[in-house]
Amino acid sequence: MNFLVTGGAGFIGSAVCRHLCSSPAYRVTNIDKLTYAGNLASLRPIENAHNYRFERADICDDRTILEVLHRYDIDIVMHLAAESHVDRSIDGPGAFIETNIVGTYRMLNSALEYWRRLPDEKKGRFRFHHVSTDEVFGDLPFDSGVFTEQTPYAPSSPYSASKAASDHLVRAWHDTYGLPVVLSNCSNNYGPFHFPEKLIPLAILNALDEKPLQVYGAGINVRDWLFVEDHARALAMVATRGVIGESYNVGGGSERTNLAVVEAICDILDNRRPRSAGQSYRDLITFVADRPGHDRRYAIDASKIERDLGWTPRETFDSGLARTVDWYLQNEWWWGPIRRERYAGERLGEARKGAA
Repeated sequence: MNFLVTGGAGFIGSAVCRHLCSSPAYRVTNIDKLTYAGNLASLRPIENAHNYRFERADICDDRTILEVLHRYDIDIVMHLAAESHVDRSIDGPGAFIETNIVGTYRMLNSALEYWRRLPDEKKGRFRFHHVSTDEVFGDLPFDSGVFTEQTPYAPSSPYSASKAASDHLVRAWHDTYGLPVVLSNCSNNYGPFHFPEKLIPLAILNALDEKPLQVYGAGINVRDWLFVEDHARALAMVATRGVIGESYNVGGGSERTNLAVVEAICDILDNRRPRSAGQSYRDLITFVADRPGHDRRYAIDASKIERDLGWTPRETFDSGLARTVDWYLQNEWWWGPIRRERYAGERLGEARKGAA
């Protein structure tokens, strides 16, 4: 079976490529534009695999996408390419509109043209899997509720609004043109190879550099955390076995406040790499002004994918976080160049309402 993974040099995309390539029955073509968060070093474990290939391309270049679909005889498109950092979407929403909305539109057009030309047997096997986020649903009260596949959309950031728009486009191409699609919406991912602008890797690396560990507001915002390798397994199941036209929520069942996450990282580091003079990494925690439109809580009901496809997470939050911290301690070869050359850990997304 031939897969096309868009955004396969990103955090989740690279995990998907590594997971798929572990099966000799799968052949994987990775397309990535290699923006700031794309990193071919994340594919080092499979870069010489017989069933993996990389093509540098922009998903907005629909002619190139169509040519790649034909050249590699693609059976399943897994569309993960996206701008994904809320704070960056506050500072510069234009890139999110271009990649997440226009890029998805062009991917859908290329996929539709390709699918229409396939012989009937291959046409029946083809799928377009669109990978999205739970942030399209808005937020939840601190003390009740979960997101299901029927939860109305209510995005609150430029990032989540752009992903909501892309979800709607995918459903429209299915309903209007018959393109065989499946969708998935996931909770917050974490794990190895995570670009260090997101909370968990940022806290780990800033702690190791003895920098302040900035926590927004009072740190009470809640996220459901999903280990990235568990997510990659779920995505492969949705892509190959999900029902056409259906969507699947994928969550780790591990709700934590942002403060609790940072404190847990500090506790692991206190054990793994103690600070001098017996100080705790918790002493580095600093509370800063909240970001605009900060959603209170996300929580995923993953019962549909568990019931229908047999997926459950293998990692608890505690085990997954320990694996993640250990990976960053052991793999400075990967994150060191990023910290020196691309992103040193500074705060993003400080734009305020009413700002020009």
